[in-house]
This record gives sequence, C-alpha cells and structure tokens, in this order.
Amino acid sequence: MRASECDILILPGKGGGTPDHWYARWAQKLSTAHRVEQRDFDRPVLREWTARIAEASRAAQRPVVLVGHSMGAVAGMLVAPDLDNVVAAMLVAPASARVLRTMDDVDPAFAAAPVRKLAIPALLVASRDDPYATYEEQTERAGALGATLVDAGDSGHINAESGHGPWPEGLMRFAHFLAQVKG
Repeated sequence: MRASECDILILPGKGGGTPDHWYARWAQKLSTAHRVEQRDFDRPVLREWTARIAEASRAAQRPVVLVGHSMGAVAGMLVAPDLDNVVAAMLVAPASARVLRTMDDVDPAFAAAPVRKLAIPALLVASRDDPYATYEEQTERAGALGATLVDAGDSGHINAESGHGPWPEGLMRFAHFLAQVKG
C-alpha cells in the first residue's frame, strides 16, 4: 500500500504537539494525512479522544492507517479494534499505564482500559530511555497487541524535545511498513 491509497489519521499526544513535531511535519508532507483534533489536548478524556478518532475514521474515503504518538498512540490502540476500516497502525512511544496513573490531568480510563490484540498489522516504536514508558513495558504491550516492536534505541520520547522534529528515519520506517500492508 502507498500513502496515496489510504487515509492516514495522525493522532497527536497530550498537549497537541508543536509545528516542529514529526507528526505535524508528516501531516503537512503526506497529502492523505489528516490530524485528528481533540476538544482538549491538555486534559485528555479517553471517551472523547476515541470518539474523535472513530468519527475521523468513519469520514475516511480510503482504508485508514493510524499514526499515533504517546497519548494519541494509546487512544489509537484502544479504539482500533472497534474500527472496521482501519488496516494498520504505527504507535510511537505510547505512554505506559503506570505513568498515566500518575498524571492528575489525564482521565484514569486511559490507564485502566484493557489492551486488546489488534487484528491489523501494527508497529510499536519504543525508545530505550523514554521517560513515559520503559522498554520492558513497551515490549509487553507490543506482545499484548500483537504488534511488531521497533527498537528506536536511546531516543527519549521521540518528539521534538528529544531531537526528533523531522524524524526522517521514522518516515522511512513508516513507508516501508505501509508497503507491506494490504489494502
């Protein structure tokens, strides 16, 4: 599958990111990418976030590929099993349930929701020094999801602050992943 053959839903994390963030750049660069806006990026509510993703998925004209970062990746992985037209997902640095439970401004449902195995191809890109999830937590999560774990080395939270503004390696990995997805 090529990017032009699918609708790519970009799922930002808590705070919504900055224009320098890799997913903001991807949303501009990829003609079929659409950023899913949330009512409140600063105080995430799982029910609202998953509803917005589902709404964007229903509006899609082509098969859907989810690309989420941090809280967006968590929301994407939790709603993906309920969306019939989602054919793949790339989950980058999803925050762990352990960390989510410590965040006062985050709906506890993010941490409490059960992780369900995905029936679609999925990548989980994990850093070995991410402050929001240990590599061991990401390894367990990838196994529970049935996702392929991608070791990003010591990459922090894989965001602009950790030096991943453009993140060309991630875009190349995404293109390679898409090429293996059947529409």
